[in-house]
Amino acid sequence: MRQASPLARAVQNVAHHYNITDDFYRLFMEEDMQYTCAYFREPGMSLEAAQAAKMDHIAAKLLLKPGMRVLDIGCGWGGLALRLAARYGVHVTGVTLSEVQLAAARKRADQMGLSDRVEFRLQDYRAVPDRFDRVVSVGMMEHVGQPQYATYYKKICDILQPEGVALIHFIGRSSGPSALSPWFQKYIFPGGYAPAFSEVIPAVEASGLVMADLEVWRGHYEQTLQHWQQRFEATLPQT
Repeated sequence: MRQASPLARAVQNVAHHYNITDDFYRLFMEEDMQYTCAYFREPGMSLEAAQAAKMDHIAAKLLLKPGMRVLDIGCGWGGLALRLAARYGVHVTGVTLSEVQLAAARKRADQMGLSDRVEFRLQDYRAVPDRFDRVVSVGMMEHVGQPQYATYYKKICDILQPEGVALIHFIGRSSGPSALSPWFQKYIFPGGYAPAFSEVIPAVEASGLVMADLEVWRGHYEQTLQHWQQRFEATLPQT
């Protein structure tokens, strides 16, 4: 019941998590504001380098070609969409339910001169009417909720072109299905859930999508959190 996510509740949950001042997130994230696990491909990488490596790794897996249309579900502050458009010559549509993130993403697109190649919308993924060559979603499936997994993956299948590719990145669990703590549900992440593979794979299979790759990043989020903690603690005297 906690994970049921009709549109009104989805908007409310996202607002609780993201519609606060960006200054809070800047206390611990890097300038590009990637609120996701970084990719520490080599020892000693900075957080900035590891987040850039993660976005380029995603681009490589998507097999991007100039001119392709890409959908970014849960686009956050727009960093991934803007990097894909600037470096790989694709046209990106980013959707979010956060008005704060939407405003920041649009402002960044204007500042970077990419408004003709990147469009940001205040829109639920279920309402996207277009079709795309590629679909990417990073750190958004934790918001979807287990009851909506079938809807989520079926929607991705429906909006992909016949030869399309989707990449979905999420926080999973190595154990079986469980639940987040009531405290975390109430104060940090209402409606959030980190799924087990046994909950995700059946939804992918039933959607019509074909799973071609599964990559697990053990240890990378641990390093990301260490960087975030160090940056946050360094700002405490200023707050």
